[in-house]
Order: sequence, then C-alpha cells, then structure tokens
Amino acid sequence: MGRVLGGPDDPRSAALRRFGLSITVLTVVGHTLLGFEQAYLTPVVAVASGLAAEAVLGALDAHARRERPWYAAGSPGAVVDLLLPAYITALACAMLLYANDRLMPTVLATVAGVASKYVVRVRVAGRPRHVLNPSNTGIVLVLLLFPWVGIAPPYQFTEWTSGPVDWLIPLGVLAAGTMLNGKLTGKMPVIAGWAAGFAAQGVTRWALTDISLASALLPMTGVAFVLFTNYMITDPGTTPSRPRNQVLFGVATAAVYGLLVHFHIVFGLFFALVITCVLRGCALVAAERLAPLTARMPTRAPAAARRTPLLPESR
Repeated sequence: MGRVLGGPDDPRSAALRRFGLSITVLTVVGHTLLGFEQAYLTPVVAVASGLAAEAVLGALDAHARRERPWYAAGSPGAVVDLLLPAYITALACAMLLYANDRLMPTVLATVAGVASKYVVRVRVAGRPRHVLNPSNTGIVLVLLLFPWVGIAPPYQFTEWTSGPVDWLIPLGVLAAGTMLNGKLTGKMPVIAGWAAGFAAQGVTRWALTDISLASALLPMTGVAFVLFTNYMITDPGTTPSRPRNQVLFGVATAAVYGLLVHFHIVFGLFFALVITCVLRGCALVAAERLAPLTARMPTRAPAAARRTPLLPESR
C-alpha cells in the first residue's frame, strides 16, 4: 500500500493509535453511559465492513502499483497501523449517522469512505494522494442518497447525564483532542483557522442578516462541534502540511459553512468540509500541471549583471 509507517515511535503511527483509542472509548462510553441512540450492532457492522473494504481495496491497489500489500507489512504493529484509518472511518460513520434501525446506510458510508481514498486521487510531487476526508465523504454521500437518514442528534452525547457533567463532557473531549493534535498531528493551525473562521462567519451573518449572535455562535459550545473540530477537519491525510495553508483551509471551510447555512442548507458542517476538500484537490491538480511550465520558464539575469561587461579572462 506504499504507506507503511515507521513503527510505534513514529508520530504518524502514534497519532493513528491515539485516534483509534479515543474513538473506541467514546463509542463504548457513548453507548453505555451517554445515550447514543444507534443500535449496539451499528459500530460492529461498520467496523467489519470498513476493515473488509480496506483489506480488499488496499491489497488490489498495492499489487497494481507493485508495492508491498498490507498483509506483508512485516509486523503486526505495521498491519494495525495500515488498517487503523478504515477502523476510525467506520466508527466515525457509526457515531455520526442516524438511520433508525437500518444498518446498510452506515455500511455504505463506511465502504464509500474507505473507497474514496483509492478512487479520488491527485498527484502531488509525482505520487497519488487522496484528498477527500474518508468518513466525511461517506457521510455526505449517504445524506445525499437517502433523505430519511440524518445526523445523530447532538444531545445524544449528554442525553443520560445532567448538571455539571453536561459541561465536563465537551471540555474533556476538547482537552483530549487538543493535546492529541498539538503533540502528534501538527494540525493546530487548521483548528485555529476553523475556529476563528467559524466565529467570523457567525458575526458576519449576525451583522448582515436578522439572526441573533447567540444562535450563530451557539454550535461552538456543543460536543458535536468539538468532535468535528478535533477529529474530523484535522484529518492528516486530507489537510495541508504548511501552517499558513492549514489556516487557509480552516478559514475556507468556515466560510463555505456560513454560505450554506445562509441559504438554509442543512448538515452544513459536513457539506462545507467536502466542498473545501474538492477545491483543495482542484488547486493541487492545477499546481501539479503548472509546475513543468514554471520550471521551463527562462530566468532573467539581474539588471546589474546584464549591464556589467565581461572580463577578458571570462570570454
């Protein structure tokens, strides 16, 4: 699969494992203590379908590119690291989608999310890279195909709690996600750009329309927003690496969200992220195609050098 990580000490491997552990704990605690409304079987079926899709598609892709497949990664830890993205995608889809007692929409979202890494790619520095956030892409596809499927209600994260615990849960998720992104993923600029951009679009809509400022900014206080901020928009594989570009990515996502909400389009968070990922993919394609043209452009000598006569010994 061409992406064997450097072992448990590699920051990328550590980030994947921490993400996997965090979403596993949240899933278990959510179904047992918080009030998740999906069936207990939903995350189990999602994980099984996601791992199966990754195993098949990853092996086919590796053989097509003549690279080492996941099952020949060399160690159990490396195999785990290669399958963890599909595992995380599956649990994210199972946690965020609500399809009543139906399991297949969640399965479709998971498989589509995993498949998007192999189907939608652009070349960056000569190597194929996926640009669509897998779990977000799967969720958006299901929302578009099945209008009766929705996003899990935000209150499910605190449905069975009350009092100070209702505040401690989002604070705990925020602290854990911030430490994870700050130490391992290097995506704090994305978070900063997204949070600042979200606040800016809220203030802008309040100033230009008849909505209240509280209603425009209230989503920032919920667990769903905190999860999206720390675990969805910061996906290392589909966000820029340079801090400046990360900030721009976060701000662009917030701006698209503000436009979608202004035009009364529901599920704006997820649609905004997929639109921003598509725009970034188009920019990467354009940059890759313009790179050879830029490299062939003649470089003019400085004016002072052009005016300086050649020395006799240099002729």
